[in-house]
Amino acid sequence: MVDYSHVPHWHGCQGIVIHVLDQRFAKALSHPLRQRILQYLDEGDVASPNQLAHALGEALGSVSYHVRILRELDCVELVSTAPRRGALEHYYRATARPWLDDEQWAQLPSSVRRETLGRTLSELFEDASKASLKGGFGDPETHVSRIPLLLDEQARTELTALLARTHEAALRIHADSASRRAQHGPDDPPVIATELGLMHFRTADTS
Repeated sequence: MVDYSHVPHWHGCQGIVIHVLDQRFAKALSHPLRQRILQYLDEGDVASPNQLAHALGEALGSVSYHVRILRELDCVELVSTAPRRGALEHYYRATARPWLDDEQWAQLPSSVRRETLGRTLSELFEDASKASLKGGFGDPETHVSRIPLLLDEQARTELTALLARTHEAALRIHADSASRRAQHGPDDPPVIATELGLMHFRTADTS
């Protein structure tokens, strides 16, 4: 029997303040923009506030402020600087992940877990709805599956580990893509914005 207990599982935090966790980490995740910045940097990108503002569609002043907060909280670090248009541009990378592992996730009250998951589902369905209206599901490489399963405890553990590995692999693939863009320029090769949603949950029928 394969032991999957060592595989880390990660849960999105969605900007909720988590008082039971380390207060530094909780403060870092307590603002949605800080979480988005941390997630962008965690996915393999080294970026300046100017690049982050462009990528996230936010005002430069707001992004710069929250990057400074993240640096004070030791969640990002400065890796390089470069002159740009008469100023010095600073480039950062993440030193903390915008995710909770299983142990941290288990510390949350059930009401907070429900709220967190509910918000994630709401955003996922909203993005899927917008994509559907714009033909996003017409691409031949689009994949949507629904698989009802009957699982014992071992099978549930194995499937949870599989989803965790899939999540990690997706982030590595994204990071590789970002590295290629950095080497060849933002438009060579061209990129396509996609979204991956992973869900595994108990159904209402548990018989």
